[in-house]
Amino acid sequence: MHLRSENTVIHVVVAEDMGLLRGALCAALSREEDMEVVADVEGVGDLLKAVRRCRPQVVVLALTPELPDPVEVVARISAEAPHAAVLAMSPRWSPALVEAALAAGARGLLGKDSPLVELVRAIRALAAGERAIDPAAAVAVLSPPEMPLTPRELDVLRMAAEGLPLKEIAGRLFLAHGTVRNHLSAILRKIGARNRLEAVWHARRNGWL
Repeated sequence: MHLRSENTVIHVVVAEDMGLLRGALCAALSREEDMEVVADVEGVGDLLKAVRRCRPQVVVLALTPELPDPVEVVARISAEAPHAAVLAMSPRWSPALVEAALAAGARGLLGKDSPLVELVRAIRALAAGERAIDPAAAVAVLSPPEMPLTPRELDVLRMAAEGLPLKEIAGRLFLAHGTVRNHLSAILRKIGARNRLEAVWHARRNGWL
C-alpha cells in the first residue's frame, strides 16, 4: 500500500481534451493514496499555466491530432518546467511519434487504452526519476507499420493536408468530386482515423507524408 504523507504525495496535472475521459482519469488517480491531481485542463494554454502554477512532479498529457503540434507541447513543458516529468499518452504509437516525443523531453510513453494499473505504475516511476515506456511504443520502433495507402490516396491526403476543399482537390488531380470523396473514405478506414485532420496527423507521424 502507498501511504499518503506530505512528503510522498505525487502532484499530477492531467491534460485531456475529452471531458468525460479527463474526469474519469482524475477520479481514478485521486483514489490512489500517494497521488493528488492538482489540476486538470483541456487547452494547451491552460496546461502551461497550470504546470507553472502547481509545479507538479508529473504531467499526464494526451496527445491528440487536434493540437497544432502535440509534440511541441511536450517540448514547451520540458523547457518551461523541467521539474515536471511528462507522461505522453497516445491512441497509437508510430516510430516517428515515439522518436519525436522522446526527443521533445517526454520521460514516459503510454497507450491510451492501457489499464489503470499501468498508468499508475508509470506515474510513480516518473516521480521517482525513472522512465516508463509502453511495450507497444517500443514495438512500434522495432516494427514500423506498413503504409496502407495507394499512390493516388497519398496524393489526395497530401492535398487534404494543405486544407484544400474536395472540389479543389478534384480539380488538381483531374478526378470527379465523388471519386475524391471515395478516396478520403478509404483513407480514413485504412488508417483508422475519425476525420481528415486525424488521418493527416497519423500519416505524418508514421512518416508517410
